[in-house]
This record gives sequence, C-alpha cells and structure tokens, in this order.
Amino acid sequence: MEKLVLVIHVIAALGVIGLVLLQHGKGADMGASFGSGASGSLFGVSGSANFMSKATAIFVMIFFSTSLTLAYMSSHRVSGSVVKANAASVINSAKVVPADAAVPKAPAGTEDIPK
Repeated sequence: MEKLVLVIHVIAALGVIGLVLLQHGKGADMGASFGSGASGSLFGVSGSANFMSKATAIFVMIFFSTSLTLAYMSSHRVSGSVVKANAASVINSAKVVPADAAVPKAPAGTEDIPK
C-alpha cells in the first residue's frame, strides 16, 4: 500500500513541476500583446490559464494528501523501528556482572592523572 501511495506521490510531484513550468507568468501577457509570444495556443488565450491552473490545483491537492498519508503511514509502522531492533539485541547480548565482583584497580603510577 505504501509503495502505491509513493508512486502516486511522485507522479503528482512531477505533474506539479511540469504544469508550473508550462504556465505563463503575470508579465508574459504583455509580451504576447507585442507579438513576441504565442497568444493563440491550443486552449486559446485565457483557456490555457484556466485549464492549467485547475490541473495544477488538482495535482497539488493529490500531492498534499499523499504527503500526509505517507507521513501517517511512516509514523504508525508496526515493526519498522531500527531503534527497537537495536535495543533488543543490546539487551540480549549484555553480560550480567555480579555485584560482588572485584573492581580492577588502576595500574601503578597513574594516580596523578585527573579523573
């Protein structure tokens, strides 16, 4: 399930990037009026802006919802924690030292070393 949401997330991200790059800026209309731009595009003068902004809004909503879904899925994993797995292996491999075991003394001549 997580892989499917991730694929949809990447497709939505690429869609948002592509649509934003294809859209004209607010200053591009002035250039088109002087003949430097192609104002008669596939969707007409205002049709492309309307279609592109609606498609961008749809892709942004999909991207936002998949982002939240992926965040929820990663925070509610049952057995995906590296910390828990490492903690369990450390606890199982720890040696128990009896309380009455002799503590080794420092070697001779190290009394002047600060602790």
